[in-house]
Amino acid sequence: MTPDELLAQLKVPAIASPMFLVSGPDLVVETCRGGVLGTFPTLNQRTSEGFDQWLTEIEERLAAARQAGERPAPFGINLIVHASNPRVEADLEIAVRHQVPVVITSLGIRPEVIEAVHGYGGLVFHDVVQGRHARKAAEAGVDGLIAVCAGAGGHAGTLNPFAFTDEIRRFFDGLVILAGGISDGHQVAAARMMGADLAYMGTRFIATAESRADPDYKRMILEAGTADIVYTPEISGVPANFLKASLERNGLDGAGKGPDAFDFGEREAKAWRDVWSAGHGVTSIDDLPATADLCARLVAEYRDAAGRLRFNDAA
Repeated sequence: MTPDELLAQLKVPAIASPMFLVSGPDLVVETCRGGVLGTFPTLNQRTSEGFDQWLTEIEERLAAARQAGERPAPFGINLIVHASNPRVEADLEIAVRHQVPVVITSLGIRPEVIEAVHGYGGLVFHDVVQGRHARKAAEAGVDGLIAVCAGAGGHAGTLNPFAFTDEIRRFFDGLVILAGGISDGHQVAAARMMGADLAYMGTRFIATAESRADPDYKRMILEAGTADIVYTPEISGVPANFLKASLERNGLDGAGKGPDAFDFGEREAKAWRDVWSAGHGVTSIDDLPATADLCARLVAEYRDAAGRLRFNDAA
C-alpha cells in the first residue's frame, strides 16, 4: 500500500491514535467502519498470543463489513521499540504474519522493523517531538512522521504545530501527521491547511462508547479544560499530559521528577491505569457518542470546512 492509496481509503484524513489501556478491537473496528484509520498499542494485550487474537478478530470483523458492502478504512498498531519492551520481536513477527497495514513505532528507531513492514507492503509511521528525531526517522526510511506537538495527550512535545510542521516539510516528502489538541473535523481541516496530510486524534476517541476507558476517566474528560491538564514526567520518566484531577486522586501534584527509565511491564501498566492522560483537546469535548456517530460528525465537519477552504477532497 502506498501513502496515496491509504489516503484514498479514508473518509476524513484522520487517525484515531493508539492509546495505552484504552484502545481495543471495538474502538478500532468502529473507527475504521466510520472511515477513520483505527489503531491500538500491541501492549494493550497482556501477551503476544492475545495480540495475535485481537488482530484476527479485527481482520474478521472488517472483512465482514466489506462483505456487507461497507468500505472500512485500514487499521494500524503501535509498536513500542524501546529496549524495555521485551515483546518487540515477537509482536513484530505477528504483525508481519498478519500484514498489518500501518505500524506506528515509538520511543526509538529500529531499521529492522521498518524493513520487515516494508517487506510485505505496509507503511511505517513514527512519533517525533523534536526536529532531530524527525530527521533520524526520515533517514531511516519511515513513510510518515507524527509531529506530536504541544497539547497532545500522552507523551507529548512542546513545539508549536505551525513551526514543527514547517520544519518537517523542509526535509521530508512523506506523510506528515499532526497531533496536539485536535478534536473535531474543522480542526482536521486546519491541520491540512497548515501542511499536514493527516490529523492524529486521541483524547476525542477516549470519550466514546467503545473506548475501554474507565467511566470516571471519560467523565473527567467531559469536565476538563486546558487548566486541568498537567504536563509532567512524574508518571513514566518522559513528559506527558495528564488530567489534574487524576493526579490529585493518586496523591500526585505533577512536580516530581519521575522514574529514571521506562518499564513496559506491570509498573508502567499500573501507573497509566491509575493516572489518566488527556490532551488540550478536552476543551472541545462535551459528549460520549458512539464511535460511528463521532466519525460521521468528523466527516461532516471536515467536508464543511474543506469545502469552504476548497480542498480537492471536499466532495
